[in-house]
Amino acid sequence: MAEVEAVVAPGETIAELDVTRAWLIDPASGREGPGEIVVEEGRVGAVTWLDGTEADGIAPDGVIVAPGFVDLHAHFREPGFEQAETIATGSAAAAHGGFTTVCLMPNTRPAIDEAAVLVAVGQAAAASGSPVRVLAYGAVTHGRAGEELAALGELADAGAIGFSDDGSPVRSAGVLRNALLYAAMLDLPIVDHPEEQGLTGGAEANEGLVATVLGLKGWPAAAEAAAVARDIAVLADVVATEPRARLHLTHLSVAESIDLVRRAKAAGLPVTCDVTPHHLALTDEWIAGARRYAWQAEGVNPDPWRDRALVAGPFDTSLRVNPPLRRPADVMACLAGLRDGTVDAIATDHAPHTRVDKDVEFGLAANGISGIETALGLLLEAVAAGQVPLGRVIAALTVGPARILGSRLPAPIGLNEGAPADLMIFDAGDRWEVNETSLRSLGHNSPLLGRALPGRVLLTVAAGRVAYLDEADPDRD
Repeated sequence: MAEVEAVVAPGETIAELDVTRAWLIDPASGREGPGEIVVEEGRVGAVTWLDGTEADGIAPDGVIVAPGFVDLHAHFREPGFEQAETIATGSAAAAHGGFTTVCLMPNTRPAIDEAAVLVAVGQAAAASGSPVRVLAYGAVTHGRAGEELAALGELADAGAIGFSDDGSPVRSAGVLRNALLYAAMLDLPIVDHPEEQGLTGGAEANEGLVATVLGLKGWPAAAEAAAVARDIAVLADVVATEPRARLHLTHLSVAESIDLVRRAKAAGLPVTCDVTPHHLALTDEWIAGARRYAWQAEGVNPDPWRDRALVAGPFDTSLRVNPPLRRPADVMACLAGLRDGTVDAIATDHAPHTRVDKDVEFGLAANGISGIETALGLLLEAVAAGQVPLGRVIAALTVGPARILGSRLPAPIGLNEGAPADLMIFDAGDRWEVNETSLRSLGHNSPLLGRALPGRVLLTVAAGRVAYLDEADPDRD
């Protein structure tokens, strides 16, 4: 049985940590297995891999040590919407979820379309006292209005890690083309939210059986796939003259999008993508009141009413997201893309909201799930069901995002001897209940409230400092 012995204090440099007989996962080196790790004065002192009789009884169903997670897509709401989340509370939630680096989207108020706003975000992160690294994207266009490019060069000089109008797509193909060319000169990616808004006006839920029965306006898969196809076509045109251009497509959710990215990669185009934990497990059936995961539904087009799968009331507004929850077949396609490497990263799209914005009719509710703390647990459910290997999940939360960020990531990913410790420890065999007390985020808009999830995070260390400590039992064995 693993033992975790530590001399730690929240917020302080970790004095001493000794983890023995644990399961270590280091995607940077491609190694996974039984091992031990020592941290002294904030740095990794030694990593020992065990084999033979020393490894007997150690399996990936107990205490696991991995590099700190990197979230490519989150919303901490500051500035402008601090009643829903602040950088301080968001950082605390991230650490509780095992994340040591978080990349914030620019749909704040004001939008991060000027260097001064980006600097203010950095100042708020420093003032929070959290060691979690808070990075931010700059907006592609002024006010995220899609009409005129923002001052991309100034934003890059101020530390922007890329450019996105997230929450809104880059509507004009011409603007997208210019943005790709400009960002390429800055060696930064354009991160697009793929949505053809001409197909989504007034849409409330995925177009299909559930939306029809519940009387909700359907959101077609074509709205995403058409935008993905356009973006890839523009990228192909740009790289013909500017090979440094990079396009990242965020929160893909339908089978057609995954296939388009797969084919674009096969053609050698510099495109990457991410998928959220909720799009890797939940389906539109949850809006009707089902609570089974996608892989638990039977058949290509399951009917939750026929299957008697409805165990909760309909119209839980925490399930209203953009893009919407899709069919089980789309979830399975996303999982297949994760397994084969088409999906580069898992990003939470953490989107906390106040009760005022969620306690309304389903179609009027703000889009988003508060998901940075439940990401690991939801993914471990997929691992336990045999849908994806644990090592692949950890890679998509660490080295996958790191490759997309490139030189903008302040520290290398991995369990590296001599380097400042940047790691998280969780107990895969221990479950915890998601409730308003256990969540650190101000946003409690989660469809998983009241549910027990696997993977209790015991300790998160960012840049050698303690970001989160499970104080209930820090010396559990």
